[in-house]
Amino acid sequence: MCGVVGIVSHQPVNQAIYDALTVLQHRGQDAAGIVTWGEDGLRQRKSNGLVRDAFHHRHMLRLTGNVGIGHIRYPTAGGSRSAEAQPFYVNSPYGICLGHNGNLTNYDELAEMLTKEDRRHLSTGSDSEVLLNVFAHELQTRANGHPTPEQIFDAVEAVHRRCAGGYAVVALIVGIGVVAFRDPNGIRPLVLGKRQHDAGTDYVVASESVALDVLQFERVRDVQPGEMIFIENSGVLHTRAYGGEVRHTPCIFEFVYFARPDSILDNLSVYKARLRMGEQLAGKIVREFPQHDIDVVIPIPDTSRTSAVQVAYHLGVKYREGFIKNRYIGRTFIMPGQAERTKSVRHKLNAIDLEFRGKNVLLVDDSIVRGTTSRQIIKLARDAGARRVYFASAAPPVRYPNVYGIDMPAATELIANGRSVEEIEKLIGADRLIYQDLHGLIRSVRHDNSSIREFDTSCFSGEYVTGDVTDEYLNEIERRRNDAEKQRRESRRKGRDAADATDAENTGAAVGM
Repeated sequence: MCGVVGIVSHQPVNQAIYDALTVLQHRGQDAAGIVTWGEDGLRQRKSNGLVRDAFHHRHMLRLTGNVGIGHIRYPTAGGSRSAEAQPFYVNSPYGICLGHNGNLTNYDELAEMLTKEDRRHLSTGSDSEVLLNVFAHELQTRANGHPTPEQIFDAVEAVHRRCAGGYAVVALIVGIGVVAFRDPNGIRPLVLGKRQHDAGTDYVVASESVALDVLQFERVRDVQPGEMIFIENSGVLHTRAYGGEVRHTPCIFEFVYFARPDSILDNLSVYKARLRMGEQLAGKIVREFPQHDIDVVIPIPDTSRTSAVQVAYHLGVKYREGFIKNRYIGRTFIMPGQAERTKSVRHKLNAIDLEFRGKNVLLVDDSIVRGTTSRQIIKLARDAGARRVYFASAAPPVRYPNVYGIDMPAATELIANGRSVEEIEKLIGADRLIYQDLHGLIRSVRHDNSSIREFDTSCFSGEYVTGDVTDEYLNEIERRRNDAEKQRRESRRKGRDAADATDAENTGAAVGM
């Protein structure tokens, strides 16, 4: 999962993009990048780490211009090198920078076609670089000289026809403007905003509406599935609907975990969705555990708080904060490597003993993915003196990998894959485990005023909305995503980096440096 932002303004955009990335930081903590364009030409800064660590005062001073895009990312199957931090750049045609949130399910096919037929060079294993080169190639075949909005839109339409999967994209065409578009299923979110002042109208596109709020932009609307946005450097906005087949199926896991509660995605409030998740979960608990002896409901911070409040209210029991979170530790689900995740859970949370001692506690979490966090938190609760520890998930069992931009583990690393609720209950050490029903989750996110009738629920249901996900593809995803394979790739990378450093040192010694 990643976060993107693009701004065309009548004033410098470096600080605005930085501020937007900081409120999208929950979408990725591995790397950050900003590219701007102005009188001084194209300026770029990208690096590993959090936004606050990637950009210092000297970097911000160099990021001049009134047009720019930004990106934050978290580790995926491609690795976590700074070389793969975005935005990516290609110099032909015009010079194009691109930031991408999502995943292309036909990456291998596209990569082969780009190198063999389109004669384009790929320097990373990232599908974002593939997407950039597809767009660049399609634009180059259509535009002679300064491209028109229609030529740009025709190029994006070709991207939609060639690329499969989930993606939300912002791209800066040097000297021309910013392009933004969303996959025809609208799996990954993208929001359009504007700000009017004496000099004219500024525009922004971002992964979540919270970025617009912090910049004091008015939320205009969500970018529609397949829709194309082009904002000229002068501030003129152009839009075009996608002419192909559209099926609006946003990712439901955005509402469960990834998005901030103060965001509105596809005209749906994340906060209200999580409130309703709590209501639906409470109903499930009453049905399955009518004579419950729960003394207190405690959320696992932070994402589950909204749901946990409603669970406590509808069960008629106390709600208490029983865990204190170290806010300087990243989100455990998106950390690379099992050892790092295990260590981080212990460092991230500390129990308040008096809220647990001698009580029957219901812990509420947003979801259970690997089970690592759940198992350790239940142990924390027992160590703090809880008599019984019940566990409830505001989402259904995560049984299948997500292939549309959430680097959910290999299926064999998902604790619910191939296991019953009773088996999971024993593995995590709970006295009782209750999951949300899928239909309850869908009812929670969708409400009467929404035009959305279906969601991508693939990680719960195994049904992939793009219709192109085969068993062979899932087996390949399994091979690439498991922790052991990621560790092997990281070891090979470190070996290459060490060899490169040695070669550089020897070369320097030979020339008397």
